[in-house]
Amino acid sequence: MTPSTIWTNTLLTDNARELLSEATKSHRLIIAEPPKNVLAVGAPDPSLREAEIVFGQPPPDLLSQSKKLRWVQLSSAGYTRYDTKEFRDALRSNGAVMTNSSSVFDEPCAEHVMAWLLADSHQFYPAYDNQRDAQEWAQNQLRANIRLLADQMILIVGYGAIGRRLTELLAPYPVKIIGYRRTPQPNSPIPVIGPDELPAALAKTDHVINILPESDTTVRFFDAARFTQIKLGSRYYSIGRGSTTDQEALQQTLDSGHLSAAYLDVTDPEPLLPDHFLWRTRNCFITPHMSGGHVNESIRIIQHFIDNLARYDRHTLLLDQVF
Repeated sequence: MTPSTIWTNTLLTDNARELLSEATKSHRLIIAEPPKNVLAVGAPDPSLREAEIVFGQPPPDLLSQSKKLRWVQLSSAGYTRYDTKEFRDALRSNGAVMTNSSSVFDEPCAEHVMAWLLADSHQFYPAYDNQRDAQEWAQNQLRANIRLLADQMILIVGYGAIGRRLTELLAPYPVKIIGYRRTPQPNSPIPVIGPDELPAALAKTDHVINILPESDTTVRFFDAARFTQIKLGSRYYSIGRGSTTDQEALQQTLDSGHLSAAYLDVTDPEPLLPDHFLWRTRNCFITPHMSGGHVNESIRIIQHFIDNLARYDRHTLLLDQVF
């Protein structure tokens, strides 16, 4: 095995730094200043150009200039800022590949959606509001509004790793699950539809789960027209990217009562400013882009990189290859 120069600006706990250093001791490791959060791009660092392997959230322009680059692994599942023709061409000219960390985040994100589904069905949010405000024993009202997941229809828009794991978590429940992809793939564990079938599916579904990534074709994908296509009284969940939701249209749909509730883990912008209308929108429940987080997140991100590094050293197929 020929030693490689590895550059990283991944956010590291002390334990994660120790794990990474130990696993890469046969290589040269450069640890750069990390960005402020797991999704922010890192600051320019000239030493990146020395690296054959880059891991974290590197500046795309510096990557494009590198002639030594052979492999990029992102510390996130999202890769919007790298998904350009110029960047793809630069990778291709080096014979390089890019992978992400979607295998790290499919479990926590799927559990987050599962928690939403159960909290919504069992009236946890209204019960908490009652405890905080009226403090009445609203037993009969809350019991009457509980809905079982049984026989509900769930539409997963942007059916990928998170959607597949969510499907597994929902396996014990007698629900109908349909996936949506712009280009449906064969051999999916659930029925997967394409664009022509989407309006009819929206009109029948009880829960619309948006896991779309950001791209030219997905910005404001859920706009006023699509929200009106959704079955009256349904619930909307967004856990992919905030830009895929027309937030003003969502507010209007919630205010009108057409949607009974919306659950957002992603917004546009992020962070959401204190005076933003979404905070005060009727039946809109917001978590601050926390769905992928977990106590051992840093360790799992590093372990995923180490697993792929072993594959890279053996010249075998890398996990979570994007392009």
